[in-house]
Amino acid sequence: MLRGALIGCGFFAINHLHGWRDARGAEIVAICDRSPERLRLAGEQFGIAARYSDAAEMLAREALDFVDIATTAPSHRALAELAASHGLAVICQKPFAPILADAKAIVASCDKAGVPLMVHENFRWQSPMQKVKAVLQAGEIGEVFWGRVSFRSAYDVFSGQPYLAEGERFIVEDLGIHALDIARFLLGDALNVSARIKRVNPRIRGEDVATMLLDHGNGVASIVDCSYATQNETELFPQTLLEIDGSKGTLRLGANYQMTVTASGKTRHVDVSPPLLPWASRPWHNIQESVALIQQHWVDCLDQKREPQTSGRDNLKTFALVEAVYLSAREGRTVHMSELLT
Repeated sequence: MLRGALIGCGFFAINHLHGWRDARGAEIVAICDRSPERLRLAGEQFGIAARYSDAAEMLAREALDFVDIATTAPSHRALAELAASHGLAVICQKPFAPILADAKAIVASCDKAGVPLMVHENFRWQSPMQKVKAVLQAGEIGEVFWGRVSFRSAYDVFSGQPYLAEGERFIVEDLGIHALDIARFLLGDALNVSARIKRVNPRIRGEDVATMLLDHGNGVASIVDCSYATQNETELFPQTLLEIDGSKGTLRLGANYQMTVTASGKTRHVDVSPPLLPWASRPWHNIQESVALIQQHWVDCLDQKREPQTSGRDNLKTFALVEAVYLSAREGRTVHMSELLT
């Protein structure tokens, strides 16, 4: 049984703790948070007696196999490097770091220490996304040439995470990063990106609308669009919608997890709704399920000594896309990924 520690017991970290409790082959034996109240609540809810306010003390005292870093991005580099210095495998919440240079430094420090590193990039692990990927891999719609990844909502995310309203960057860094990773997961790495961003909500500092055009090479293009300023007749938060065209047909992932595949003159409809786990709640259940799935993937990868899908090295490509979007929007030009990944 792998022994893990969680650093950060805030809003989203509770989902991590549920996922770890369900995971086969791992358990969280210690938790750390600067807030005594968050620490107490998490410890009591999940029956974890080893509670620390200082991560260095926890890592020095506890016998561990891995550390789950679920704090905000500015603390990630220091905590990941601390864990790596103890020879511990690291799973780190997204965004990987505040800037690309820090993300690269985390990868380098874990490589130097010889420890596994995975970014908790969970949207691709939503079961509807996994089922879409299976259809594409089976070649049912032929050779893909176009796609759209869309997340448009007016859901009040600031009530649960008020800090999101305070940053100079918002939707691309917090949500668009997931959509960009889905585009990479389904359509391949992007060679260049062109983007436009906008702030509609006057009560926040960062952008809440983003439209991104990705060139994946080999004639494959995608549009990735995100908005927290879109008032739909039916609020679909937190669903991600997909449109994918191929040489033999099309795939659509529509509202309420309904997948439509049209190929060779025939259309089939499939309900790919994620399960509602016992500890989950609507409408968050699709994301909550993906937390459990990615964490089980992490445990399996550690056990089998293989690199995770969203390893630190892989996630640099997603993180670089985020940086490219901001650069493109600021300078009004197409950004080639080689500018950021060399």
